[in-house]
Amino acid sequence: MSGANPPRGTSSLLDPRLRLARAPALAILAFGLTFAIAYLDNSTRHDYDQQWKRLDSRLTRSVPKHIQPVKDAEASSNSLVAADTPPWFEQEVSRGDNLSIIFKRAGYDESDVHTIVNETENGRSLAKIFPGQTIAFQSDTSGALTGVRHVVSPLEEVTYRLTDSGFKSEVETRSPDARQAWTSGVIRSSLFNAGQEAGVSQSMILNMATIFGGVVDFALDPRRGDTMQLLYEELFLDGKKIKDGDIIAASFTNQGETFNAFRYTDTSGETNYYNEEGFSMRKAFLMAPLDFTRISSNFNLRRLHPIYKTTRPHRGTDYAAPTGTPVYASGDGRVIKSGYTKANGNYVFIRHGDRYVTRYLHLHKRAVSAGRRVTQGQIIGTVGATGAATGPHLHYEFLVNGVHRNPRNVVKQLPKAKQLPSHEMENFQLTVNRASKQLTKLRSGNSVAMSESTDANLSAN
Repeated sequence: MSGANPPRGTSSLLDPRLRLARAPALAILAFGLTFAIAYLDNSTRHDYDQQWKRLDSRLTRSVPKHIQPVKDAEASSNSLVAADTPPWFEQEVSRGDNLSIIFKRAGYDESDVHTIVNETENGRSLAKIFPGQTIAFQSDTSGALTGVRHVVSPLEEVTYRLTDSGFKSEVETRSPDARQAWTSGVIRSSLFNAGQEAGVSQSMILNMATIFGGVVDFALDPRRGDTMQLLYEELFLDGKKIKDGDIIAASFTNQGETFNAFRYTDTSGETNYYNEEGFSMRKAFLMAPLDFTRISSNFNLRRLHPIYKTTRPHRGTDYAAPTGTPVYASGDGRVIKSGYTKANGNYVFIRHGDRYVTRYLHLHKRAVSAGRRVTQGQIIGTVGATGAATGPHLHYEFLVNGVHRNPRNVVKQLPKAKQLPSHEMENFQLTVNRASKQLTKLRSGNSVAMSESTDANLSAN
């Protein structure tokens, strides 16, 4: 019986010899099963990862560009920044936008606008937005608004944060670094072109024209060969120039006559421009009531009228300029008339004291009404072609004691401008002497000396 086969159904693995013979096969089978399970697990996980990445990509693309999270360079370089800090979503202010449109575009409603604008200390300033500015939003996990950041400029931003007692605002300002710069220019065609060739902005040229507006009519006086020299500040933030600063000193030579202007802040903190003798560059009247245009018709008592074809006195000066060009009050005064007639079109009359009246005719639009006080350089309207006009221009008249006078000559007969008091002169002369030497070097074309002078001043400071 010992040699008989084991009964059917009895496991042959009970035989030690068989167990020993089949062990390698079992080991190989176990390894194969383990590998298969691991492969399937990795494959499934890989497919899941790929599907999640595709979904995340679709979700990211579905978020509009204007509300993409703000990339914070400092946060990305600092691994200790909390991962659960809510991101900021930016909105750039576009032309035609208002605060309600921007909040709605970011997913918030009128109640959020009302809360920020009316219940925070600086909320009213948020309502004054301009194209190019940035407004960023922050919310909690439920989507409720918790923060608004208004980037007013590279130098100022206001942040509104939700606290236990409501939204609170915080204003952050930065001060740029001011560096002295200088340039010279020669007029070959126009003052604007000369400024561009000298590498300065149009706003800088306008500022210079404003400074000399009481002694030079930049619409008529400049001639080919006239020269200008400017000492001015450039403002830098984080090593990058952001804009031009103030003009420190300027010189303009017109038909052989040189005019100088120096920026000076007196002991009371008031800043103005003065000539070498301490007389203010601000005269009683501007030489011209608008900027950089050509004169189409001068004061002429026997001019042939272009529309009526009759010889009629032309008791003023016509400044041809594009429609919409700003027109300035040539002096301080009160508006005595502001209206429309068939001949004058839209017009404004201003009385300056007891003796003088200036008139501005053919305006496209009027910006002041009768009875209103105006200051020199204030915009009172824009150039147009209303009334009896052949094209867009400003007709400007100057009356003394009710009599028409040539506006280009009468301003030269007015009293001198205000002079600095004697106790200011010593400090003023120190300011003038330093800047005057720099202007002299510029006029001589000695830019090397200017560089050395500037380096010395920076070292001294």
